[in-house]
Amino acid sequence: METYALLIASTLNAGTVLALAALGLLINEKAGVVNLGAEGMMLCAAIAGFAAVVHTGNDWLGFAAGMGAGALLAVVFGLLVIWLGTNQYATGLALSLFGVGFSAFAGIGYVQEKLPERVQHAIPLLADIPLLGPALFRQHPLVYVAMALCVGLIWFLDRTRMGLVLRAVGESPESAHALGYPVRRIRLAAVVTGGALCGLAGAYISVIYTPLWVEGMVAGKGWIALALTTFATWRPARVLLGAYLFGGVTMLQFHLQGSGVEVPSEALSALPYVATIVVLALISRNPTWIRVNMPASLGRPFHPGS
Repeated sequence: METYALLIASTLNAGTVLALAALGLLINEKAGVVNLGAEGMMLCAAIAGFAAVVHTGNDWLGFAAGMGAGALLAVVFGLLVIWLGTNQYATGLALSLFGVGFSAFAGIGYVQEKLPERVQHAIPLLADIPLLGPALFRQHPLVYVAMALCVGLIWFLDRTRMGLVLRAVGESPESAHALGYPVRRIRLAAVVTGGALCGLAGAYISVIYTPLWVEGMVAGKGWIALALTTFATWRPARVLLGAYLFGGVTMLQFHLQGSGVEVPSEALSALPYVATIVVLALISRNPTWIRVNMPASLGRPFHPGS
């Protein structure tokens, strides 16, 4: 029973990283902007958050530093693709490559650094429930923040005027512009918000998930988060469930290795990425289903007055 509780707890922990990043990318894409730079933003945020905690000893300042780093890179990306009209896919890839290189350079001095002792979190009374307590109620607060963020995003997109305007910008920026909405500013706000959430995910990796700094430690999670938005058909609840699914696949490899299953470690390490490819291949069999759910202007530049 204890083994299963630990597996569930580690699944929620791993899934939170993907959930935060994927929900941020979902906001981008709802506004019609594709940002392929999530991997680079998360790496820069990871080193920024780790460095902040090393120097201050405060995890929350580390999260703030990570969000700031992600938002700053998102501002640069947004200005390039929204105002200057550069290709979204090429700019996103360039941002990702920049983030990988810059984080490696900036993190040279932090490879041997250690963080202060980690605080154990638990919800009183609920944490003592057999099986459910260790599995669900001894998590870091950001695990519950990710769940609340998903619920809040559903409400925002479906029930608020601002959310409906954001969706309108993603569906038809020309129509939104004709109605007087500042399409460029709305898109930039969405991109910066998404970048901040990707930054929070990156800081969570280096501060909580694996509290250390190693070059390239995001290890493809940014790309998995990007794929999550597609196979979740741009719906926050499905993004959250998908994040936990991939988090479970990631943790399953460690569970199998610990159980003595005689499978090459390389094959187990590849499980999350194989699962990503399989899911994308399956949903790509029905392109009509994807087109019906995806924002109509996704990836298309907007030029006022054209």
